Order: sequence, then C-alpha cells, then structure tokens
Amino acid sequence: MSPSRVLKWVTGGMEAFLGIPILGGLFVVSMAWTPLFVMLILHIITLIISSNERKDKTGSILGIVTSCVAWIPIVGMIMHIITAIILMISAAKSDNNSRNSFQDTNF
Repeated sequence: MSPSRVLKWVTGGMEAFLGIPILGGLFVVSMAWTPLFVMLILHIITLIISSNERKDKTGSILGIVTSCVAWIPIVGMIMHIITAIILMISAAKSDNNSRNSFQDTNF
C-alpha cells in the first residue's frame, strides 16, 4: 500500500470524525481549533506525497480548503463530511488503479 493511500485513509477517517455533528464540533472547540491546524498540515503532507506519486490530489486540496473554513460551525461540519467521503473514495480507487496497472505489466 502506497504512502499516499495510507495518508488518504487516515485523513479521511479523521475528517469523518470531525464531521460528526456535535462530537466533532466539541472536540475542535475544546482543543482551541488545534485539530484544524493539524489537519491542514496532514493534508499538505498528503498533497505533496500524492503529487510525487502522481496520484489523485482532489481530496487533499479539498481538505486544505476545509481546514481553512471549518471554524464556521455548520459549514465546517458539511465540509468535513464531504472531504472524508472524497478522500476515502480516492484511497479506495488508488487500490483498483494500482492493481489494474500491475496486471497490465505482467502480460
């Protein structure tokens, strides 16, 4: 499993947690919005690694935007949920693409 794929699963799971309506908001507020900064850093790292591996960067870019606007209560929750879905779909797709390209090279 590639590093970009692992990071997409991890950041997708963390975004899903932050998107839980009351629990995610309480977590962010109780830690003085530090989780948003941590997620921003993780999304930037994921973007750089995905770019180096020539993988899909959409989820990481959306994650960066989400980290910047997530301090707005309802907008943040919706953005976290959308970002989590896109990151997890992207991580799942990476597995199928790498498997297909591996099979093609064995012919």
